[in-house]
Amino acid sequence: MHQGNAPSSATAIESRAAAIAAAGGVEAAIASGGLAGLVTLSCCEALLLGLMRQGVSKFFAIFGHGSTALAETLRVYEAHGLVRTWQFRNEVEMAHAATALRWTYGETCAVITSIGPGALQAMAASLAASSNGIGVYHIYGDETTHGEGYNMQQVPKREQGIYGQLTALMGRSYTLHTPEALREALRQGAATVFHPTHAGPFYLLTPINVQPQAVTLRIDALPRRAELAPQVPADDAALERAVGIILSHRRIAIKAGGGTRRFADQLRRLAELSGAVVLLSPGSIGVLPDAHPQNLHVAGSKGSMSGNYGMEHAELLIVAGSRAVCQSDCSGIGYPKVRQVININADADDVQHYNQSLPLFGDIGAILDRLNARLEARHAAAEPDRQAWLAECLAQKRNWQAFKQDRYDAPPL
Repeated sequence: MHQGNAPSSATAIESRAAAIAAAGGVEAAIASGGLAGLVTLSCCEALLLGLMRQGVSKFFAIFGHGSTALAETLRVYEAHGLVRTWQFRNEVEMAHAATALRWTYGETCAVITSIGPGALQAMAASLAASSNGIGVYHIYGDETTHGEGYNMQQVPKREQGIYGQLTALMGRSYTLHTPEALREALRQGAATVFHPTHAGPFYLLTPINVQPQAVTLRIDALPRRAELAPQVPADDAALERAVGIILSHRRIAIKAGGGTRRFADQLRRLAELSGAVVLLSPGSIGVLPDAHPQNLHVAGSKGSMSGNYGMEHAELLIVAGSRAVCQSDCSGIGYPKVRQVININADADDVQHYNQSLPLFGDIGAILDRLNARLEARHAAAEPDRQAWLAECLAQKRNWQAFKQDRYDAPPL
């Protein structure tokens, strides 16, 4: 890529947006040759096309003087039905709405702010996405790259790049220092926002003077989101060992962390096949239906009476998708009777959290599918000892429900 002269005003943007809409989208325009070869356009239009290639077509924005070039580009593309933009009035609310859109509906969007305090508010609210592994683009305006000193809406310090330092502390961050860096910025963004196991917000800082600059590049060279196949252990020995461990224990608890959110069916099947109770984290509530008799609710430092009973009395622990944070036994002493752990996780650090542990390293859903297939014919859950364990835990769940109802029924003070 190399920098060119300024693109030909709004006419070029209008005609390009019209051609993309007529073709049926960016990918169709590339395939038909309408966007083939080298194209000279503004950096912010190239950014928009790159985001569209990754499936991002919804934008939550509070515009200001730090994002006027990007705002104008979005206006044109929305007029041609290619994107949608919603203007907000509070950056905290906006960032939470973007997190909820991805978390609840699976749609990836971008948060856009100007520079200064607004970006700081959006970044503070991005902690919800970061803590829960939710991929969202955060695009902030930034001071120019000319070194003219800080402006009145930046961090009041006579240094350059302070905002980039702040966002880099929060997560993966990139300052678009030159238009030629756009491809690398989008590559890192896709790797963060669409990471299969550790997604999170990606902070892209766009200096005011860089946004309207011209850049010559190939649109089809802008990175798309990767489609990665699920990874599982290479041989079956570990899975067979896990089945043997499950069959040799009767009082089993499954700790379902936030990593199980996409694998509710497989997790419920494992619980029902093995005769295990399920302990939830605040981030995995709903993985098992609330009324399911094997759902003991949240366990840990913010746990329920029934969930903590399961922690205290289980003898085998199956951990799935848990980071072992404060409410998930970060100290490693929350299960006093457990002597054996099966840990299922796609993160090499988290899968090794416990001693006396059999790590099953890889995609949680694929591993649970294989584990369940091996348990199908064993009918382990029907054993009297396992049924006695489930009945014991169900009694504790009913105590917890009665405890809650008693407080719900209390009159107001």
